[in-house]
Amino acid sequence: MAKKAVLFDLDDTLLWDDRSVKEAFKATCDAAAAKTGVDAAALEEEVRREARELYETYETFPFTKMIGINPFEGLWGNFTGGEQAEFRKMQQLVPGYRRDAWTSGLRALGVDDEQLGAELAEQFPAERRKRPIVYDETFQVLDKLKGQYKLLLLTNGSPDLQKEKLDGVPELVPYFDHIIISGEFGQGKPAAPIFKHALERLGIEPEDGIMVGDKLTTDILGANTIGMTSVWINRHGVKRSDEIIPTFEIAHLEELLPLLV
Repeated sequence: MAKKAVLFDLDDTLLWDDRSVKEAFKATCDAAAAKTGVDAAALEEEVRREARELYETYETFPFTKMIGINPFEGLWGNFTGGEQAEFRKMQQLVPGYRRDAWTSGLRALGVDDEQLGAELAEQFPAERRKRPIVYDETFQVLDKLKGQYKLLLLTNGSPDLQKEKLDGVPELVPYFDHIIISGEFGQGKPAAPIFKHALERLGIEPEDGIMVGDKLTTDILGANTIGMTSVWINRHGVKRSDEIIPTFEIAHLEELLPLLV
């Protein structure tokens, strides 16, 4: 049966978020290296480790995990949107979180400089905001789908941060009939309710839609749970277990097109 709608994940499916974050880390860590002589790559590794560990200690962690907000989004997001009380707690926490992650990363390499940690904590968000990177094929594929299928963007994350990412690439938004952000809905992928909500917005049954995303544990699991065709975009050739099995696996977004016929 031909599909009526295509649901897309945002980060690392249409937007190359991983590259944006990686480049922001490099620019910030290079600045630190120029001032202190530390190895930039080693500092990135330490800050990432410190950020992950610190992020998990906060009372907001279960909520952010459920909504789908990762530690590195905490290093540049402001969390001013969203109705839940946890977003207000995040808003209060993140300035200290950023400062502590960078300061601890420096300290792990023998540099005890809270002032520099605070400066890097401000530089990283600025560097990330300069880099709204889209995959080369994103618009080519959306051009071919627009008008032929209903299109819906289904993204995990904080409402204000996901909207800021979209504001950085304003030409992306008009392709979509609907945009659903987990932080607005109140649950994140792979929870069945957010997928069912998406189907209701589209006015289709599960068999009429196809979900495209890069994460097995959210995009693919959620689609499989409600009986919708799932397409795992595996650009980096990751080897998967048989715990979560996508209907299709592709390495490039253009490989999606033949699957819709």
